[in-house]
Amino acid sequence: MKASAIAYKPVGLALGAVGGALAALVFKQVWRLVEGADDAPDATDEDRSWREILMAAALQGAIFAVVKAAVDRSGAVATRRVTGTWPG
Repeated sequence: MKASAIAYKPVGLALGAVGGALAALVFKQVWRLVEGADDAPDATDEDRSWREILMAAALQGAIFAVVKAAVDRSGAVATRRVTGTWPG
């Protein structure tokens, strides 16, 4: 494993935590726009329909994937600007 990849590990972990928190905030806002409700349905909520639960899960997964990719890519680009090498 390259030294730059090892050095990037703590940075990647920190960015992952920040990205997760950011994705949760984005999902909450998007869900509020889509459904007008503050809380997304839980899979075990018997008062919610299958459609609503699966739609919320798909939307949440898509948002988390996009935010993770954006945060990971931004971290790698910033690392290359600072160190001159691509992590990974």
